[in-house]
Amino acid sequence: MAEKIGSTGDLIVYKKAFDTAMKIFEISKTFPKEEQYSLTDQIRRSSRSVCANISEAWRKRKYKAVFLNKLSDSEQEAAETQTWLEFSLACNYIDKQDFAMMFKRYEEIFAMLYKMGVKADTFCKQK
Repeated sequence: MAEKIGSTGDLIVYKKAFDTAMKIFEISKTFPKEEQYSLTDQIRRSSRSVCANISEAWRKRKYKAVFLNKLSDSEQEAAETQTWLEFSLACNYIDKQDFAMMFKRYEEIFAMLYKMGVKADTFCKQK
C-alpha cells in the first residue's frame, strides 16, 4: 500500500531537494567574501527555489496545467543550481566529491520531477 502524502514535506523529491539545498548552504559558507553577492547568493537562491516550486506545485495540484508549470519551474531552478555548482568547482570553492554528490542528487531530482509530471493525473485527482 502506498504511503499517504499529507503535505509537501512528505514528498521524497522535496526532502531530497531540501537536504541538498541545506548542504549547499553549509558549503557556501566557505565561499570567498567577494562571492557573497554573486555566486553565493545565486546558488543559495536557486537551490531553495527548487523546494519552493515543489511546494507551490503541490498546493496548485487542483489545476493540472499549473501543477506541471511549477514542476517545470522547479526543474529549471535545479538546472541553474547545477550550473552554479559547475562554477563553484571550476573556482575551486568545492571539491570534486561534493560536486559529484550534489550534481547527482539534482539528476535524481530531475527524474523524480519528470515522473511526477508523467503521473500528474494521479497527483491532480479531485477529492
